[in-house]
Amino acid sequence: MASKKLFLRELKARYKQLYDAVQPIPYIRDRLYCVDRVFVEGGIEYLAETWMPLGSYHFVFRESHTKSYRRILIGEPGYGKSTLTLQYAYDWCNGVQKSYLKNVEILILLRLRQLTGVASIYRAIKRFILSSRCQISEQEIQSIISNSSSVLVILDGFDEYPDEDIIPKTDIMRIIHSEKFQETEVVLTTRYLPKGMSSDSQRLKLIGFDERARDEYIRKAVVGNDLVAANRIKRRLEENPILGDLCQVPLFFVMFAHMSHENKDFQTFKTVTSFFQYMIQCFHSHMKNKMDDPNVQTYHMYENDHHELNEVAFDGLSKPGQQLVWSRVELVTRLGKDFYDQYIRVGILVEEDVIDNVDVYDSPYAPNQVKIRFYHKVFCEWYAAHYLARFASRKPQSLTDVLRHMDPLDVQYCYRFACGLNPSAADSIIECVKQSEGGDNFATLCILEQGGRFDGILDTVKSLCANKIELKKEDNKLLQRSMVQLLEIASSNDVSRIELY
Repeated sequence: MASKKLFLRELKARYKQLYDAVQPIPYIRDRLYCVDRVFVEGGIEYLAETWMPLGSYHFVFRESHTKSYRRILIGEPGYGKSTLTLQYAYDWCNGVQKSYLKNVEILILLRLRQLTGVASIYRAIKRFILSSRCQISEQEIQSIISNSSSVLVILDGFDEYPDEDIIPKTDIMRIIHSEKFQETEVVLTTRYLPKGMSSDSQRLKLIGFDERARDEYIRKAVVGNDLVAANRIKRRLEENPILGDLCQVPLFFVMFAHMSHENKDFQTFKTVTSFFQYMIQCFHSHMKNKMDDPNVQTYHMYENDHHELNEVAFDGLSKPGQQLVWSRVELVTRLGKDFYDQYIRVGILVEEDVIDNVDVYDSPYAPNQVKIRFYHKVFCEWYAAHYLARFASRKPQSLTDVLRHMDPLDVQYCYRFACGLNPSAADSIIECVKQSEGGDNFATLCILEQGGRFDGILDTVKSLCANKIELKKEDNKLLQRSMVQLLEIASSNDVSRIELY
C-alpha cells in the first residue's frame, strides 16, 4: 500500500514537470506554460464505417464509440499528438471532473523515442518516469500495475520508436500487438499505422485547427481579452492566404500567432517555405538580440552556414527506419562546439536523456546518455531540404536512388521546402515525387512552393493536367486548395486539356 502511494506521487510529480513546461516558441525559454493554459481542442475523427467527427478529446474513451482496448491516434507532423497526451496527464493528475481519466487509478505515459534498448516496460517506467532517488523496484512496479483497479497506458510517438523490429519483441511491441496488457486501455500516438495491429483496434485521427480553435487559442494563450490585438492577428492571417490553410496545422498556427503578435514587421507569405524561412530567422534574431556585440558576427555566420547540419538531417531522414536522435559527442564532432551550442540555445536542437548502450541492452545499469533531436521533426525536414535542394541541382540523375527510403507522405515538408528553396531543382524533385503512390496529388503541393515562378515546371503542370484530376471531400483542405491553384496555373498558361473529377 505504501509503495503504491509513493508510486502515484512519483508519477504525478514527473507528469507535472512535463505539462508545466510547454514551449509554444522554443527560442523563448523564459516563457513556459502549463499545458492547460494553451491546450485547445482541434478536430478529432474516429473510424466507424467512415470517418466520423468526435465531439471532444474526452470522448476518445466512450464505450459507444470505442470498444477496443487499443486506440491508435494518428496525426500528421505538428498536429498536436504529444500536446494532447500532456493534457491527458494534466487531467489525470488534477482529477478533472469531466475527464474519463478521473476514474483511472494509474496513468503510464511514455515517450517512445527515449526507449532505445529498453525491452521491459517496467524498466522504462523506472528509468524515465520515476525519480533517480526512488527506491521502488521493477518487480514492485509490475505488482502495483497488476493489482490496480484501472490502468491507462499512453505510448507517445510510435513513428519515432527505435526498436520496432527488435527480436525478440520488446514489451512495447507486445503491448501494441495485444500480446501484453490485453485488457488494459492503451493509446498509441503515431504518424502512421503500425504493422501487425489488431483489426479491432480503434482508429482516430487529429485533423487540425478550424477557425473556432484558432480564435480560442489566440484568446487563451496569446492576447487574453485584448480584442484589438486578437483582431490584428486574425487580420494578418487574412493577409496571408497561404497561411489560412497552413494554419490548420496547430504547430504552425501557434508559432504564427505568437510571432505575429510580437513582431510589428510581420510579412506576407506566398509559400510554406517563405513562412518557415521567416520563422527560422525569428529564432536567430531573438537570440542575437541577447548576445554581446563581439559575438554577433560569429552568430550570423552560424545562422547562414549550416551545410553540415543539413547533411546530418538528410542522412537521418534518408536511412531505412530514419535516425531522429544523435549522440552529443557525434554532433559536437561534426558541427563544432560553438555551432552546436548556438543551435541548442536557439532551441532548434534539443537535449534529452535516453538509454543507448547496445552492450548492456535492457540492463538496469545501462547509463542514461544525453541524445540530441530537433525541436520538431519538421525542423529536421527544413535542414534536410537544404541538402536535397543542393543535391538535386548538382546530381539530378541520382535523385531516385538517394530518395528511395524517403516516403513523400512521411517527410512531405522536406520535399516541399526543397522545391521552394531551389526552384531550378524543383522539376527533378517533382518527377521523383510523381513516381510514388499518390505522387501526382502531392506534386501539386511541391509546385506551389515556387511562389509564382512556374516557367521551369510548366511541363510538369501539363503532365499532371493530362491525367484525371480528382478533388475528394476527404482530402485535407490544403490539398483541395492546392489542386484549385494548380488549375489556375494551368489556365493562365494555356494548358488546354484538363479532366476534372
